[in-house]
Amino acid sequence: MRPGWRGVFGIALSALLLWWTLHGEDLGEVWRVLTSSSLPLWIASAAAATAIFPLRARRWQAILAPRAGRLPLLPLWRATAIGMMVNNVFPARAGEFARAFALSRSRTEVPFTTAFASLVVDRLFDGTVVLSMLLLATLDPRFPADATIYGMSAARIAFSAGAFLGAVLVGVAALVFFPALIIRIAEGVVGAVWAGGKAKVHDLLTAFAAGLGVVREPALALEVLFWTVLHWIVNALAFWLGFKALGVDTPLSAAFFLQGLIAIGVAVPSSPGFFGVFEAASKVGLGLYGVSTELAVSWGLGFHILSFIPITVIGAWYFSRMHLHVSDLSAR
Repeated sequence: MRPGWRGVFGIALSALLLWWTLHGEDLGEVWRVLTSSSLPLWIASAAAATAIFPLRARRWQAILAPRAGRLPLLPLWRATAIGMMVNNVFPARAGEFARAFALSRSRTEVPFTTAFASLVVDRLFDGTVVLSMLLLATLDPRFPADATIYGMSAARIAFSAGAFLGAVLVGVAALVFFPALIIRIAEGVVGAVWAGGKAKVHDLLTAFAAGLGVVREPALALEVLFWTVLHWIVNALAFWLGFKALGVDTPLSAAFFLQGLIAIGVAVPSSPGFFGVFEAASKVGLGLYGVSTELAVSWGLGFHILSFIPITVIGAWYFSRMHLHVSDLSAR
């Protein structure tokens, strides 16, 4: 798959951020810190980090229920693993396409468009929960509210994230309850500046509105919310176990804050696997809690690599077993 200009930009940005993260660091000392850390705790951290993907598959089952019924968990898990593997080895978030494509290939009753539209809802719940957890982490008395990132206080960053989340949820609520009106308004706004974009925004929002069917069913919405909250609790636990493996002294709430900060960071274009962006966000986030750059960089590199390998290997195995090819994804 050709990366396109977004992929090239993302790779360049990741390389710059990785250089910034490692600039001035003694890599020999980073290696010493990692090799002297607790292997059992790192194994537990990697296991928890990998466990989030079956949880994503279980949540996806509920998201798809209004349009595809209750699908078996196994094809959803396979598609989730394949999608993450592709995200880890190809740029421009190609894994989102791969995940939807793999499901539609194994379950022909689920059209690609349905599977892909459901992932927008998947990410909506992710954003809502992970940013909410970030905000809750700021209520911990040990949160360094006065610490700054390039002149902006941590508290202000959290407030901005909350304001953004609130605006998104208002927009989603409007689309859920007044889909025709919102789509017409969006068509008018986009059509006024880009004639060819009117049809595109119509198709996009129509698919998104259809995917939001789960929000219209309170029981299903609560089910999706439960699995999302559990997913991000387990992910924060994986972070915290990595902290303990290195002897990093931070409260558990720091893991929730850091995962929110990383989630914001990886929203920008980046290289496959989000290398560079992840490490830079780790260095900044842990730095707020007074963690030395040496330990922060060691954690970022150690956790990222150890969490990267298992799901990439699992996804590649499923990709091979399903007889998929990169050309299939390129065509899609």
